[in-house]
Amino acid sequence: MFNAEVIVFIIYLAFMLGIGVFFFIKDRNGGEKTYFLGDRQMGPWVAALSAGASDMSAWVLMGLPTSIYAFGLGQVWIAIGLGLGYALSWLFMAPRLRRFSIRAKDSITVPQYLTNRFLSKSKALQVICAIVFFVAYTVYAASSVKACGTLFHTVIGIDPMVAMYIAAAIIIGYTFLGGFSAVCWTDFFQGLLILGAMLAAPIFAATMIDFAAAPAMPDGYWNLFTSWQDILSGLAWGLGYFGMPHIIIRFMSIRSDRELKKSAKIGITWTLIILTFAVLIGVFGRMFLGFDEGIQANSLVFISMVRRIFPAVVSGILLSAVLAASMSTADSQLLAASSAFASDVYKPVLRKDKASDKEILWVGRFTVLAVAIVALVIAANPGSGSIMDLVSNAWGVFGAAFGPVILLSLFWKRFNFAGAVAGIVVGAVVDVCWFIFLSKIGLYELLPGFVAGMIAAIIVAKLTKAPGRDVEKLFDDAAKAVD
Repeated sequence: MFNAEVIVFIIYLAFMLGIGVFFFIKDRNGGEKTYFLGDRQMGPWVAALSAGASDMSAWVLMGLPTSIYAFGLGQVWIAIGLGLGYALSWLFMAPRLRRFSIRAKDSITVPQYLTNRFLSKSKALQVICAIVFFVAYTVYAASSVKACGTLFHTVIGIDPMVAMYIAAAIIIGYTFLGGFSAVCWTDFFQGLLILGAMLAAPIFAATMIDFAAAPAMPDGYWNLFTSWQDILSGLAWGLGYFGMPHIIIRFMSIRSDRELKKSAKIGITWTLIILTFAVLIGVFGRMFLGFDEGIQANSLVFISMVRRIFPAVVSGILLSAVLAASMSTADSQLLAASSAFASDVYKPVLRKDKASDKEILWVGRFTVLAVAIVALVIAANPGSGSIMDLVSNAWGVFGAAFGPVILLSLFWKRFNFAGAVAGIVVGAVVDVCWFIFLSKIGLYELLPGFVAGMIAAIIVAKLTKAPGRDVEKLFDDAAKAVD
């Protein structure tokens, strides 16, 4: 078991690193747009699976199934909320965001888009966005690194910290070298692996369960309607998609509106399958394994199922899906944080737009390294919380800060720069304060943060000067444009 699984892991990690080397050689003469957005040349399959894989981190294989395993179907509202939010973001937000980002001075990052959308010369919004990016992305990346440590420790028995260093080194390697193209292509292959693993585990487990003799479920396990807090909190997870930079950047990278429609179909289908089978892993895992506090405490239901069902080589391949889920999210987070600093702070603020493309590329690469180191420190802290806790904290901040502002920028002609600043600041502050002071209520902080950010953005926009005719023309042109 040990040798076969380790060999599979090594081959998998070498393949991921090889993709980074390939794009480093291929794009060595590329510039800032190449490194951070792949020159807007992503095809529908790569964009769709990359967006899905960068979204579905290790929590979809470890955190969510274990929540269902331990607490029952009341946790399924998270999957329902995510499915609805993801579909709506592809269908309604993605087409407009792609066109608007092109019309807004060909913006290649979310902070750039939000500044250029209002044709503002102020860099305040870009700096504020960069601060939120750094805080939230280091926490988010920490969850992925922590999942890698748990996997290696459980499967191989090596120290979790050593495992975290190994995983972080590989992720940094291909992201540092290959940029956006390497991240998207590694995520594409990792998305296929995640799909295969999530289909295999519950289907094979179901064939091996004696349902008549399965352990009795606790009272209320099958109850969907546990509390209003669970329902609203679960549905609120879907709001996060409207403000998740490392996911919506994929919308901006697709070649054309026509291919974006194809990507939407692929991405929505992939995500709905993944979420459905995550729930089934939790349910069948409870029947197949029985309840175990160790499984619950360490989010091991998927890993335990796979290792009990399949022979070593097959289990090694399927367990690589946990690596895939962790790495496909972490690489996107590192690149998004890197672009926020290099393109939105270093270039326009610190260097006053005098930095060369080569200089920006290397600043971005070393920012990847810096954020990864901070994420490692957080992941290594025993008090940092579970994988699911880390993900929910970062997801909440992004959704509350950016979701309302991006939606208003795409659908409200009267929206202005001051409203955008207010929405981001208020959304982020309310989200964090709710988590610190009011989390005992049981309501996910993303919901009050999102509502507060939306209200603040609308009120401030109404009370301040309306956008000029040039900004209104940009809105009209982008809303009508089709390619």
